[in-house]
Amino acid sequence: MQAVLVEPGDVSVVTLNRPEALNALDTGLLEELERVFKSLEARAVVVTGAGTAFCSGADLKERAEMSDDGWRAHHAVLRRAFQAVRESAAPTVAAIEGFAVAGGFELALACDLIVAAEDAVLGLPEVTRGIMPGAGGTQVLPSRLAKDLVLTGRRFDAPEAERHGLVARLVEPGKALEEAAALAKQIAGNAPMAVRAAKRAIDGRQPELGAYWAAVDTEDRREGIRAFVERREPKFDGT
Repeated sequence: MQAVLVEPGDVSVVTLNRPEALNALDTGLLEELERVFKSLEARAVVVTGAGTAFCSGADLKERAEMSDDGWRAHHAVLRRAFQAVRESAAPTVAAIEGFAVAGGFELALACDLIVAAEDAVLGLPEVTRGIMPGAGGTQVLPSRLAKDLVLTGRRFDAPEAERHGLVARLVEPGKALEEAAALAKQIAGNAPMAVRAAKRAIDGRQPELGAYWAAVDTEDRREGIRAFVERREPKFDGT
């Protein structure tokens, strides 16, 4: 079965076709995706996923069997595929139904525009597995959120700030401190080195790829992947 399907035309439709794995990005799919975008001729391109999800991110079951060198080689394939999407001469639109998380959300962000169903689930949960976004997520997401507000110079209220992702939680008056403490506790429960690396990359104090590899080379990353495969909560120790 082809891992990437193409419906050619002025508007071509590129479909990730691993529905049994929620279109997780294994090596074969990524290699096909790169080939497709390097050869595709269209006036516009829609990227979508077969089945119930857009894309659940990198295939962690495949990655669980990889050595550190194998992981690096796989990530290089992923970055080449995403770069091919970003460099497409034709405008690209991601059509999201269901999950678009981790590398799946980064793939959507590699497209020019995103259309999402109201019940779609999006996110960058990498730090809960001892890693961090490593395919552009820390760089693209902030600029997407900033353009409207900076270029218009307008004021906005807290509900709109939440819709833009600028406010992480919207609470009743008088509850801000309580909710902020709960949010900080949730962050503190994730892999410490991955969280710090992600923060440095998001803040622009360390290039994303360097921060990503710093997180890969940790026991927390290995524990995060083991826990995913074994269907249990990870136990991070900060190493």
